[in-house]
Amino acid sequence: MIRVESLHKEFIKEERFAFGKRRRETVKAVDSVSFTARDGSITGLLGANGAGKTTSLRMVASLLAPDRGEITVDDVKVAPGQQASLSRMGILSDARGLYPRLTARENIHYYGILHGMDRAVVEQRTEQLAHWLEMGKLMERRTDGFSQGERMKTALARALVHDPKNIILDEPTNGLDVVATRALREFLRWLRSPEGGSKCIIFSTHIMQEVERLCDHVVIVAEGRDVACGSVQELLTQAGEADFEDAFVKLAFLHPAAPIDRTAS
Repeated sequence: MIRVESLHKEFIKEERFAFGKRRRETVKAVDSVSFTARDGSITGLLGANGAGKTTSLRMVASLLAPDRGEITVDDVKVAPGQQASLSRMGILSDARGLYPRLTARENIHYYGILHGMDRAVVEQRTEQLAHWLEMGKLMERRTDGFSQGERMKTALARALVHDPKNIILDEPTNGLDVVATRALREFLRWLRSPEGGSKCIIFSTHIMQEVERLCDHVVIVAEGRDVACGSVQELLTQAGEADFEDAFVKLAFLHPAAPIDRTAS
């Protein structure tokens, strides 16, 4: 389970003008985001581009240090570079970061070794993932030249090689075709199930369909803040709408953020 409490993150933006003049301003990327992602559940972070989803997830993944706030993963406090929390997470970021000269198998093996796994266990786990993700024909190919769907499968297998209890996915369907998106969706449902290990999954997106079809719990993020949370049906009720896109627009942009009942999240 992942708990996020009152995250804040600011960046300094600097603009340069003629004659050496500069202007610096503070940009609030995340301005108080809180949510709880439970085991055996897919929690969706839904928001427009620039809403603060990616920055929030990078802090959860300990890739960025928050200015304020607290993150715990299975009751272990997250701090940048801390192995105790990193080992509990599998992270699929927007930047896939595969090594192009390595095969899919070598990319997966390398991450397993980095996690301190025994080589025999890495090989066994790699074969399992190749089977579950239908990667048999990809394993001995170099990743240079892979399609977006093939790269996604390899990056996901790499993120899961150490069998983490918590999985963080930052807009994983970007650039995927319909077939690859459906396959990913089914795999995530399986990971959420008892047969797949009842994983805790956080899934960020700006695509309404993905949230409706996949997420058990949704956190709407707008202008760096969480402005509403609940199941899809609960959000429809909160907004007084029958269409989820209409509900999202009303909750994220048309109504000021109301206090959220954290006990329900």
